Amino acid sequence: MKKIRAAIAGFGNVGKGVLEALEASPDFEVAGIVSDIPVDIQSYPVTGSISSLDNVDVAILTVPTRTVEQLATEALSLGIHTVDGFDIHSQITTLRQRLDREAKQNNAVAIIAAGFDPGSDSIVRALFEVIAPRGITYTNFGPGMSMGHTVVVKAIQGVKAALSLTIPLGTGIHRRMVYVEIEEGYEFEQIAAAIHADDYFKNDETHVMQVDNVENLIDMGHGVNMVRKGVSGKTQNQLLELNMKVNNPAMTAQVLVAAARASLKQQPGAYTLIEIPVIDMLPGEKEDLIRRLV
Repeated sequence: MKKIRAAIAGFGNVGKGVLEALEASPDFEVAGIVSDIPVDIQSYPVTGSISSLDNVDVAILTVPTRTVEQLATEALSLGIHTVDGFDIHSQITTLRQRLDREAKQNNAVAIIAAGFDPGSDSIVRALFEVIAPRGITYTNFGPGMSMGHTVVVKAIQGVKAALSLTIPLGTGIHRRMVYVEIEEGYEFEQIAAAIHADDYFKNDETHVMQVDNVENLIDMGHGVNMVRKGVSGKTQNQLLELNMKVNNPAMTAQVLVAAARASLKQQPGAYTLIEIPVIDMLPGEKEDLIRRLV
């Protein structure tokens, strides 16, 4: 069986998780790592450009959300499939439309917003709505580290290190606890104001605190509690619930790798995870999967 050659673009916590997931997957091989910063790894090619790697089937993008579109467009223009963890919910449909055009022009596939949430949680929300079409779903994250929010804080000028924790308050409402180390010469008040003003934080209760050492506070654990109360047919009070406690980077990475597998089975264009058959994300023969899982 010809293995899928996957490149990893970005090599932070999720990128390292993707490498581990690829190495554990019998149907993948690592084509190389794309990174703008030095990567201490000898096993695979490391380069600053996806175009420098040979025979890449799919690029798994583990870069900050605000750089996803540029890198995805570059890879798609080369006919390379892409998978990303873009996580700004309000901008997903716009990104999908833009990458759909690029993907179709180059006979490629882009699977977007394919991490934890949006991503695997999106599939569960859709399934809950299948079971109870009328009702309301609450998605409660945490307590745990939000990687996307943490990356946004780290990008603010004057921030030396950062950690953003998500604390669930119930009914889909969250508190953001942000801890920052400040570079010399910068004012905490200005940095705190920039955090509060950012789209990632401005709609949530956010508390920003200056600390001496962020590293002492970091814990990769995270979780989700998803609840839907709704109606099946004309029957009221259907209560559905999902609870997960996970290592955030490892789970996100595993879902991205599953989406990369599925990208090889789709027609050219851009997709979110709820548009992809779940069976396409699993390794193995379709008939065997149906026999085992149905």
